[in-house]
Amino acid sequence: MSKHEQTAKAVLEKIGGAANVNTMTHCMTRLRFELKDNTKADRAALENTPGVMGTNIAGSQFQVIIGNDVPNVYAEINKRASFGGGSAPAGGEDAPQTKKNPFSALLDIISGIFTPLLPALAGAGMIKALLSVSDVFGWMAQDGSTYQILKAIGDGTFYFLPILIAFSAARKFGSSAFIAAAIAAAILHPDLTALLGGGTAVSFLGLPVTSVTYSSSVIPILLAVWVSSYVEKLFNKVIPSALKVLLVPMLTLLVIAPATLIAIGPLGSLIGDGLSGGITYLLDNTGIFGGILLGGTMSLIIMTGMHWALVPIAILAIAEQGFDYILPIMFVANLGQAGAAFGVFLRSRNVQFKSLALSTSFSAMMGITEPAMYGVNMRLKKPFVSALIGGAAGGAVYGLFHVKIYTMAGSVGLPGIPAMIGPTFAYGLVGIGLAFITATVVTFLIGFEDVASPASAGSEPQPVAATASADASADAAAAPTPAASAASAAAVPQPVIAKLRDTELLSPLTGTVKALADVEDVTFAGEYMGKGIAVMPTAGVVTAPADGIVNSLAVTKHAIGMQTADGAELLIHVGLNTVRLKGRHFAVLVEEGQAVTAGQPLLTFDMSAIRAAGYDLTTPMIVTNTKEYAGIAGVRSGAVESGQPLLKLDVAAPRLEASGD
Repeated sequence: MSKHEQTAKAVLEKIGGAANVNTMTHCMTRLRFELKDNTKADRAALENTPGVMGTNIAGSQFQVIIGNDVPNVYAEINKRASFGGGSAPAGGEDAPQTKKNPFSALLDIISGIFTPLLPALAGAGMIKALLSVSDVFGWMAQDGSTYQILKAIGDGTFYFLPILIAFSAARKFGSSAFIAAAIAAAILHPDLTALLGGGTAVSFLGLPVTSVTYSSSVIPILLAVWVSSYVEKLFNKVIPSALKVLLVPMLTLLVIAPATLIAIGPLGSLIGDGLSGGITYLLDNTGIFGGILLGGTMSLIIMTGMHWALVPIAILAIAEQGFDYILPIMFVANLGQAGAAFGVFLRSRNVQFKSLALSTSFSAMMGITEPAMYGVNMRLKKPFVSALIGGAAGGAVYGLFHVKIYTMAGSVGLPGIPAMIGPTFAYGLVGIGLAFITATVVTFLIGFEDVASPASAGSEPQPVAATASADASADAAAAPTPAASAASAAAVPQPVIAKLRDTELLSPLTGTVKALADVEDVTFAGEYMGKGIAVMPTAGVVTAPADGIVNSLAVTKHAIGMQTADGAELLIHVGLNTVRLKGRHFAVLVEEGQAVTAGQPLLTFDMSAIRAAGYDLTTPMIVTNTKEYAGIAGVRSGAVESGQPLLKLDVAAPRLEASGD
């Protein structure tokens, strides 16, 4: 029985048998089942099945992550039992998702609004943190022009935060981002701010206007843009097309800006003050017990996505009070995950898994916890409990000494530590260290059921299973992979591949280089598809990184696979979650099976349109046959031009083969 037959047989049994399946489809990396009862599927057993990389549930869909061999496994399952559905096109649309409950919908809205803002907030926050370091060491005079300019750069993002929020919220609510930004600009106008703060009664058409300061506020503009989205759609519906350009923006501004000043803004300010003040009061008065509770449960909160509800509260607290209690708790939770993964590294005897545990521990220290959380700690169960214990230990210190963060950090990991500089800084360092050490020690002492070494199992090495989050993995699942099924491989002309050798790949884009670990997608950042590098593009053209052949194209045009003449198998994936655009804003310039030369344009994309649709354009380039190389390393950082050297691939030293029968 072949390995694909064995995998197919095991998968069919462990999802509850053919009788439990309504339909089965597959994309480029995973089997997608609509099961009659998801609880009948044995996820733990599936994740330990040779040939299975992990499982995931997205809406009602039960997914089994197979990787490059998914067409073969799919075919073998269909030999045993035929289901409705069929093979989904590469990059095709996922199966219909179940309707979200109101709370999940709210979290989705909050994350969709604030995720695009994080780079600006983090950048400005880190400038403010550097100024705090300057104050401590006396590097610059606070009344000097250089200091004042830097202070304006750091404070500007937070002062005009309502404009940024308005723009992002309008894109999420489906209204005009520029009208929303205009509403925010109106309530931040210096003359209006002076009028409201002048101490005299203010009214608009006889209606009283409450004195509220809107700079650095969060909730008022969120409510205003939400209401504005309905008002704008109403005007768009009733106003004739010839007059829409003129009347819709004018009437929306005339209705929403005064309504915000009279009712929406004061209500939002009251809600915001209550939320930030309530949490501050709670942590001020519960001390160590509140710290233990939050520190021990923060990883669970992050898993559910509920932490997004805390982000605007943290931003509001920093803007209004100058500090926040919530973000520091995320630091200790992340270091707890890092410590638990490091404990796995120390204790595991599986060489492959030790390597994964060490690399994900380091990523978690940097603030990227998903690979450690899903790929190591949750898989082994006990280390995840140890991570929670570590978070609780660090949280105890934070609660006892009221550790604060004084600006938005670029990362809730070690790189973000400067944001804690202030009166409680020393206790912040103690809490981080205690969280990491506690989780490491507890993991090492209580142990776990180790992943069986491939050699002892008498089988070929298998990828470590990981239960990835739906949002982080769905797009990568739809991307093309260079290794296709036997049938498709036969149909596509293959180049004459020389013996695998050292090679240098050129940048497929002009832009800024990013480490793969910094990509906001656990599938790429965790290197589940292979090692590589990423580029944030400044021009919408993808070029070939080497001579080779195009051997797969996503139907949705957002990703392309190729095999180089030196034997490297590559995936170039334009943007994150861009599969959902279904090919809009992309144009493919080559065909599957076409030979290409280094620097040849492969596809183009409309950067502004994709960004306007709310998508991150970070573009990973993955070496999907990573295991065939001894080393894969970037050769450039910062700005890069298309065609410049970007990634160096070193082949493994030749193995000595034993001779014999």
